[in-house]
Amino acid sequence: MLKLHMVERDLERCGEASKMVDGKSTLREADFAATTGADFSPLICALRAEALLHLHRLEEAESALSSSRPSKFLGMLSNSYICFTQAQVEMALGRFENAMASVEKAGQIDPHNIEVSVMWNNVNSVARARSQGNQYFKLGNFADACTANSEGLKYDPLNPVLYCNRAACCSKLGQWVKSLEDCNEALRIHPTYIMALLRRAASYAKLEKSIEAVRDYDVLSRELPADTEVSEALFHAKVALKESRGEKASSMKFGGVVENIIGLIELQAAVALPG
Repeated sequence: MLKLHMVERDLERCGEASKMVDGKSTLREADFAATTGADFSPLICALRAEALLHLHRLEEAESALSSSRPSKFLGMLSNSYICFTQAQVEMALGRFENAMASVEKAGQIDPHNIEVSVMWNNVNSVARARSQGNQYFKLGNFADACTANSEGLKYDPLNPVLYCNRAACCSKLGQWVKSLEDCNEALRIHPTYIMALLRRAASYAKLEKSIEAVRDYDVLSRELPADTEVSEALFHAKVALKESRGEKASSMKFGGVVENIIGLIELQAAVALPG
């Protein structure tokens, strides 16, 4: 009975920390609660996930939710909160259909909860805005696509997918500074977001920020070693960096170095080389 009271007390403290929207405090309280026997409590897992979400650690948030185990002790409302948090994580990772399914489940469990109703409206509005933005983008109507993604951000101002999509629209409009800003925001929220990093690297290259472009493309080349487009973009960024420093880059070409051949013997030797 004493241990049960300790777990209840720790869950209360976690809830208070969560209300303050302080990710670090909530995470600290949740980790402490785990040591008192609530380590696999679905509510603790959901609280940890929400805290990690606020700290922009999306993959860890997703992992925290997957480690939860069913518990009758917490009851239906706790299960609603778990679905509510799951919806937030799915939204941040761009899985809008999954987010809608999770928030609908939360509504079924706790139909009179105002927060769940607000979340349902937000998820629905964001999903609709993203869909409209994608349709406009496919039609080449990049200005309207940009507006649609901006509308979605009104309902979810911390959605990296919408920022990344809007960056793509801005790049099509030649608005490279705005594209860069949106990519930076997407990566602030989701630091390992490859698509945002790709678009930021391209924006840096267009803005002739060669050092930054090389840095981003270098990271991408390690993440996507088989991607020849990334490899070529990294090469061109390195050439641009050399030229910006006044170094010779005319002898460089993608995949190798250009060599001058001044005689038949040298030509025959070059042709005989592997590749």
